[in-house]
Amino acid sequence: MSATLINGKQIAKETYAELKERTEALAEKGIIPGLTVIIVGENPASMTYVASKEKKAAQLGWNSKVIRLEESISQAELIEVIEKLNADQSVDGILVQLPLPKHINELDVLEKIDPDKDVDGFHIVNSGRLFAGLDGFVPCTPKGIMKLIASTGVDISGKNAVVLGRSLIVGKPIALLLTAGNATVTICHSRTADLREHTLRADILVAAIGKPKFVTADMVKEGAVVIDVGINRTEEGLVGDVDFESVKEKAGYITPVPGGVGPMTIAMLMENTVISAERRNDK
Repeated sequence: MSATLINGKQIAKETYAELKERTEALAEKGIIPGLTVIIVGENPASMTYVASKEKKAAQLGWNSKVIRLEESISQAELIEVIEKLNADQSVDGILVQLPLPKHINELDVLEKIDPDKDVDGFHIVNSGRLFAGLDGFVPCTPKGIMKLIASTGVDISGKNAVVLGRSLIVGKPIALLLTAGNATVTICHSRTADLREHTLRADILVAAIGKPKFVTADMVKEGAVVIDVGINRTEEGLVGDVDFESVKEKAGYITPVPGGVGPMTIAMLMENTVISAERRNDK
């Protein structure tokens, strides 16, 4: 029997309907959420992501703005732009689209964003809040993954969860969120010995390693929840880190690529921006 498909597009759609209501409630108080995205250079993938974010913010009726900067911009000039946005009271969320050109230190730049406007959740202050179990901005992809898992109705408490990948953007934060939900979490990576032994124990498997169709059916536990974070451009089009066709025959639930995690990442960015607008105007 094939796995039940976890429809990220539908869950994102439901999220936007809720955000529309929260936006209307803010509008009644004279508040319009403001999201500013900074893009440096003309990376095609980044331009596509930014266009999607701009479109969604406009659909919600926000003050959305994209600042497009030349690839040659200096780090100091980029930080100057961020500092102006930090001081701008009409801006609730600031996002610097990654990757940045090689001459710019990404961590240094991200640290200059006001943590209370860091809707991507990458600032060290928000990372620390997540680690300590305190309220802060959670990175968008891991936050979306938790909603996707919740949509299955599977209780993660007491379950074995395996995360493939240890990035600051997905692997480490999703491991913390699953731990907070009382799962027993294993993080696997390129140096993990006997990887299949770990994945076969996973009731919940999150693949975020950037290797096309890496996870095959013989690595998956019968009935597992499989979340595929990978977006790999191949000759056959976009594919995930999971061999979807074989794994769907063994998993209980599975996300497709595209249409799974991707739509939720943008939806969670929008949710974080609304949260910021609500918090900043609640003080």
